[in-house]
Amino acid sequence: MTDHSKHSRSKQYKKNSLTLLGAVSMGTGVMIGAGILALTGQIAELAGSLFPLAFLAAAAVTAFSAYSYIKLSNAFPSAGGIGMFLQKAYGRGTVTAGGALLMYFSMVINESLVARTFGSYTMQLFNAESAGWAVTALAVSVLVFAFLINVSGNWLIGGFSLFMAFLKIGGIVIFAAGGLWLAGISFEGIKTNNVSDTSMAGFLAAMALAILAFKGFTTITNSGSEIIDPHKNVGRAIIISILICIIIYLLVAFAVAGNLTLSEIIAAKDFALARAARPAFGEYGLWFTVGLAIVATISGLIASVFAVSRMLAMLTDMKLVPHSHFGMPGDIQKHTLVYTVVIAIFLTMFFDLSRIASLGAIFYIIMDIAIHWGVFRHLRKEIDANGFIVIAAIVFDVVILSAFLIVKASTDIMVIYASLIGITVIFVGEKLFLRWQDGDEN
Repeated sequence: MTDHSKHSRSKQYKKNSLTLLGAVSMGTGVMIGAGILALTGQIAELAGSLFPLAFLAAAAVTAFSAYSYIKLSNAFPSAGGIGMFLQKAYGRGTVTAGGALLMYFSMVINESLVARTFGSYTMQLFNAESAGWAVTALAVSVLVFAFLINVSGNWLIGGFSLFMAFLKIGGIVIFAAGGLWLAGISFEGIKTNNVSDTSMAGFLAAMALAILAFKGFTTITNSGSEIIDPHKNVGRAIIISILICIIIYLLVAFAVAGNLTLSEIIAAKDFALARAARPAFGEYGLWFTVGLAIVATISGLIASVFAVSRMLAMLTDMKLVPHSHFGMPGDIQKHTLVYTVVIAIFLTMFFDLSRIASLGAIFYIIMDIAIHWGVFRHLRKEIDANGFIVIAAIVFDVVILSAFLIVKASTDIMVIYASLIGITVIFVGEKLFLRWQDGDEN
């Protein structure tokens, strides 16, 4: 095994370096950046005119899901977050390592999606929707910026995230309230379009994507050991972040629905809010909305890179994943920052992010099921969890994932093939790595 003794993580994990408010700003930063901005068009395409309710239904499912994470965080606050939770449930093995990597890659995929959203919204200022190279260049630039902020340390991350969170939440509420007022809260556009509503399977599939808009709360668990009074504040931060996002998502979804037809929302895809701002507020509204999108995506990327790189560093420290320094100086956490951003840049430059968003949803829901089953089967009594709530979370995940796979099987079978290949590579690779490592240590 590679010797990590000269590459300590200790300086990067400072207890009491993140306040409750800072943790909430991180959680909302990731959720808002990935949710209402990047996924509205795709969710509307699947759920039809009921797409605002898909966000509400996804929030209800997320509430059941968050229960396990809150119980685990209260009992085992750790910078390892998901990886530590899985190890507590399944021990050090393939299920733990593979499940944690599913979470890791789903979040890196999400970072790529958000980075592309930053580029797409920014290009709206120049009426250059088809300038793919410019969108890619902007996306890569914002990922590099997120890396530089993270290298600067927790104090800058917390302060920057807090400032950006207040700015974007206030601005998005203004956008939503103004859009609803100008639309007269009548939603005539969404009712009279020529795009037919979808099936129940389509609505459930839309929920799978909408759940991605809420999964950012898991980034809070990856900073558990750094949050002040983590046994209480990690759970509080998760609850507060989800409640804030429920309100914002519903306000914005109804505002968009009131100012665009369903076909227009679907056509706008990753910049639906910018398109809705034109009829509602004119060109000044467009600039305002694009500015909000830029703030939301930047803060979301910073928070996500912060949490995901720490999770990968903890998995390295737990000897669950391979690690190479590649000649880089500094501690392991800085190395994982580099890996995370490089992978996100690669995905941003070379892959169809609509498909990758679907892949991220599949990875995340499978990992989520593993968390809940681990709680129910192995940790329920230790963390005093309600078995009915945990089983309900599993049932919801299975139903939603099944509907999503059915829809994708008929519309884009390559997503299913790619997910099967990815899951196989992750778990087989981890099994071989752990077997080699155990033999090497013996």
